[in-house]
Amino acid sequence: MTPVRRRAIFRRLQEANPHPTTELLNDSPFELLVAVMLSAHTTDKSVNAATRKLFPVANTPAAIVKLGVEGVKPYIKTVGLYNTKAQNLIGLAQQIVDKHGGEVPNTRENLEALPGVGRKTASIILNMVFGQNEIAVDTHIFRVANRTGLAPGKTPREVEDGLVATTPKEYIKDAHHWLLLHGRYVCVARLPACPKCIIADLCEYPDKTPAKKLEKSDAPVVRKVGPRPHTETRVPGEGEPRSRREIAKKKTAKAVRKRKPRPVGKLI
Repeated sequence: MTPVRRRAIFRRLQEANPHPTTELLNDSPFELLVAVMLSAHTTDKSVNAATRKLFPVANTPAAIVKLGVEGVKPYIKTVGLYNTKAQNLIGLAQQIVDKHGGEVPNTRENLEALPGVGRKTASIILNMVFGQNEIAVDTHIFRVANRTGLAPGKTPREVEDGLVATTPKEYIKDAHHWLLLHGRYVCVARLPACPKCIIADLCEYPDKTPAKKLEKSDAPVVRKVGPRPHTETRVPGEGEPRSRREIAKKKTAKAVRKRKPRPVGKLI
């Protein structure tokens, strides 16, 4: 991919979403670290459901440690692998208290030494909390980078290295969020919503979804825009499909107009 095309892709993503951020609920670096750690192999929706209950009760390393493994479990049952994650969460909080004065560490080495924290989680914290030029690669970003041609690679690390090396400096801080959200809402795994994609003409993916197959895509951008296929009914003799609700309203109105008035003034 040429530098001109690469820059154009990020420029469009920035214009569509100037201030992207995570969809994980958080109000502090520690809350973000906990949410990202819990999000492995589960959805942001499930994590948010858990942290909405957990954080009002315990949102600091010391408070989490005080809860203990069994005390944490009831709050994070909506999260996949919650038994293992409960143990990691207590170990993570304990280590932050013992070795880092209760503060989230600011180096990759110290972050990845925490229980349950791998390279991806560390990259997100370094990027969002400490402003470092890191691009964490999850399944969405891996897919988008390979399809578009931004950074082809066989492993997440290859893709990460490619993105960090080639993403224009002015876009690298938010690149992670733009690519993740694009993969989550538009460039989905099964059938990407290419006709709805704002970078389709710049993308190098050879098997783009044609417009006639767009309705089969499960991309949220497709499901949220326009009427659903099953809510449309074509009326014989009319060119445009109308919703069943609209047709029912018109039939009711016609029936009311045709109904004969009841006689008044007679008592039976």
